[in-house]
Amino acid sequence: MLQLPQHIAIIMDGNGRWATQKGLPRSEGHKAGANSIDRLMETALELSIPYISLYAFSTENWKRPISEIQSIFQLLNEFIDSQLNKIHSNGIKIQHSGRVQRIPFMSFKKIYKAVQLTKNNTKMTLNFCLNYGGKEEILNACNKVIKKKIKNNDKLDKGITQEELEKELYTYPLPPVDLLIRTAGEQRISNFLLWQIAYAEIYFTNTLWPDFHKQDLFQALEWYSNRVRKFGGLK
Repeated sequence: MLQLPQHIAIIMDGNGRWATQKGLPRSEGHKAGANSIDRLMETALELSIPYISLYAFSTENWKRPISEIQSIFQLLNEFIDSQLNKIHSNGIKIQHSGRVQRIPFMSFKKIYKAVQLTKNNTKMTLNFCLNYGGKEEILNACNKVIKKKIKNNDKLDKGITQEELEKELYTYPLPPVDLLIRTAGEQRISNFLLWQIAYAEIYFTNTLWPDFHKQDLFQALEWYSNRVRKFGGLK
């Protein structure tokens, strides 16, 4: 029997390469990648995995060509329009982690609608990390704690506790990440959930994200199940 993670985070890499290999525009790769998200949700529900975090758009992705950025957010809008009712009926809660600033207004409206509509769902939480950066998240959380302490006349020389900082993270109240998956052969973290993956098992696969199917997730879960998680201690 597989030992399943509670929280899986995925760096969905390889959409552009998938499209290039097939002689298609990069936008078609992102469209195919959205289909992989749909497959992932269905499998996660079958396995009763309660938390999934997806790296949808990073703070560094603004460096990409404007045409690609526009196509990504247009695809996000279409994904929410076409999938929201299904997501809601399946009991999935949508959460957004990241900066609201710079997100196109129409996309922000659709994200807000999805979050509000699904906020009481309990079968699974699907956390979209959109306009997200790990360093910025930690810095933002620290600043929020400091401002609260100043407002409450608390002494700053006592420092910040781990619990205080975690409550100000974008991802709160999600638990720490157990398994981080990155597709398309790259082996780096890329500023993703730096605090949350402190003791995550990290699985790299050469499979491009649009080609990531149910069996690919099972391979990652089997690998995870064979890991010995010691969290700095001894087994």
